[in-house]
Amino acid sequence: MAVRILLIEDHPENLDLMKYLLTAFGYPTLEAESGLSGVETATRETPELIICDIQLPDISGYEVAARLKQNAGTRDIPLVAITALAMVGDRERVLSAGFTGYIAKPITPETFVAEMESFLSPHQRLQNATAALGAALSTEDSGPLPPAGGPAAVRATLLVVDNLESNLELARSIFEPSGYRVLLAGDSDSAMALARQTKPDLILSDINMPEGSGLELVLRVRSDSNLADVPVILISATLPRDTRDDLVLATGASKFLRRPIDPVLLLREIENTLAVSRQAHA
Repeated sequence: MAVRILLIEDHPENLDLMKYLLTAFGYPTLEAESGLSGVETATRETPELIICDIQLPDISGYEVAARLKQNAGTRDIPLVAITALAMVGDRERVLSAGFTGYIAKPITPETFVAEMESFLSPHQRLQNATAALGAALSTEDSGPLPPAGGPAAVRATLLVVDNLESNLELARSIFEPSGYRVLLAGDSDSAMALARQTKPDLILSDINMPEGSGLELVLRVRSDSNLADVPVILISATLPRDTRDDLVLATGASKFLRRPIDPVLLLREIENTLAVSRQAHA
C-alpha cells in the first residue's frame, strides 16, 4: 500500500505545489486547509506522515501538534512542520511542541520530496516505490512483464552500486519486478569484482560514496578492456543543483540523473540507455 501524506496548509498555491510534487513521486495526499480540519482528517484517516504549516487560520500548527499527540491513534504519526524559522528559538519550539522535524519555507521544489522522505523509514520508502511502480506498470501499453525466473525471463543484468543499504533494496524492488537481474555492490572495489565475475549490461552508481566515488568507478570501468563498453549511469542527490551535467558526463558516464527520481522514470532511463547500447553494438 502506498504511503499517504496529509498536508495541512491554508495557502492554495503552497498546497497545490506540495501535492503536485508528492503525487509526481507516487505519494497519495490528503489535504486540509485549516488546523481543525487537519486534526479531523488525521484522526479519521491515520496517514503515514503529516506535513503541517505553523500559521493557520483557526488554530496554530502548535495546537494541531498538541491535539494529535494527545490522541492515541495519531500520536505516533511523524509530524513535520513547514516553517520559515524566522525567530531565535523557533527550531527548539517546533521540536518541543511535538513535531518530528521541519522543512524550511518557502519549499525548494528540487529538494522537497527528498526532505520529506527523510522522515520516512526505509521500509516505507520501499513500500511506496513498489506500490507506485505496480500502479504505473498496470497501465503501460507494452504488455505484461516477463515471468519471474529462468534465463529467458531476464531482460538484462544491472549492477547497482550504492553505500546505503536502503537505496540498494529500493533499486532491487524497482528492477526485479520488471524482469531485470540485479547485482548489488556497496563500494567501487566490490562493484569492479562483481562486474569482472559477471559482466553486467548496465551499471547504475551513486556518485558520492565513502570508499571510491562513482566518477572513479566510471574511469575504472572504461580502463578495463572487458568492461569498457558497459554503459554507466551516475545518480546523486547531493551534488549542487548548478553542477553541469556535461562535466559529469565528461568522465565517460552514459547519463547523469538526480535524486529523487520517480521509479517509473528511472526504469525508462535504464531501458533507453540499454536500447542505445544495444543499437551501438548491433
